Amino acid sequence: MINPCAEVKTINDDIDCYQFAVQVPTPNKLVDSKDSAIDSSVLERSSFDPKYSNRKLPKIKILGTGGTIAAKGSSSSQTAGYQVDLTVAELLDAIPDFSSICEIYYEQLCNVDSKEINDDILLQIYEGITDSLQKFDGIVITHGTDTLSETAFFIESTIDSGDVPIVFVGSMRPSTSVSADGPMNLYQAICIAADPQSCGRGVLVSLNDQISAGYYITKTNANSLDSFNVRRGYLGNFVNNEVHYYYPPAKPHSCYKFKLYVNDETKKSLSLPKVAILYAHQSLEPELIKIVAAQYSGIVIATLGAGSLPAAVNDACLNLDIPVVYSKRAMDGMIPIANLPKPLPNKSYNLIASGYLNPEKSRILLQLCLREKFCFSDIKKVFRVVYGG
Repeated sequence: MINPCAEVKTINDDIDCYQFAVQVPTPNKLVDSKDSAIDSSVLERSSFDPKYSNRKLPKIKILGTGGTIAAKGSSSSQTAGYQVDLTVAELLDAIPDFSSICEIYYEQLCNVDSKEINDDILLQIYEGITDSLQKFDGIVITHGTDTLSETAFFIESTIDSGDVPIVFVGSMRPSTSVSADGPMNLYQAICIAADPQSCGRGVLVSLNDQISAGYYITKTNANSLDSFNVRRGYLGNFVNNEVHYYYPPAKPHSCYKFKLYVNDETKKSLSLPKVAILYAHQSLEPELIKIVAAQYSGIVIATLGAGSLPAAVNDACLNLDIPVVYSKRAMDGMIPIANLPKPLPNKSYNLIASGYLNPEKSRILLQLCLREKFCFSDIKKVFRVVYGG
């Protein structure tokens, strides 16, 4: 449970977007105060070994968006069909005492299943993070795992966080489940965000004792606790209150940064152009490509193999006046430029290889390019950063 001496202060009591601060006395004050009822053993935290006599605890901001981590089922064995119901305040009640680690501030941006996250909620998350970067030492975002990788990719692509860690966290089991993973995942995310070793690493994801790069993480199992594949972004582990990183601080090398320039006039929407994802299969009809192209600004195709499509579908794509990104159905691997169909004579070449990006991340990257009104050649340059183009 949270330290009983912690003081909860209301920052903003707006019902739809409320903020609170959980503030605790510094360990120095806890030790020196004769009236303190806190056992000094609460200050012993071997993994962080903070020398608090001359410095303050890091300030961590938690932004709540919902997801399974904030869900409740009707029984302790239910792991499907549950409802998102818990707030950040209720989630904090279930985690170990953090009074010797950091000061916690939190804000409930929304409380939805991540399947409901759209451009408007993405904007809320984006603004929640940017508004907090200059005020806090670390930021934690609770999020559903279904689309967590997309939000993490979007945030890494649009925010330069400097040395401030941005840590996404979720769970695979609802809070009411036997052996619910949410409380420990959240506790670990807070510790990771507060740890100096996390500085300068950009967007991170804390799940199942693993620390991963948000830019590369992908959900690959719909049910298991070990649900995310991080072949290119496995950074470290959290073991027995210790944060272990395998490499020095570094941000994703293959990440193009966009500046959104969100201001008062455009706050109502991100204005991301519509991009559709099509899943290739045997007997895929070229007519489907034409129907989608009439209603969207761009198309991403999860191709067969490493960029293979029926000849008629390739011809349909080449004759479009919108960008078409060739991505992959396969979980791993990449789409090299050499596997794209040859351009048509006397026509702008509109086909783009996704490189290592899967279809959903290719969609976001293409949307950001189109929002900037990039031409085909400029879009190719952006995808070249991920070894496509």
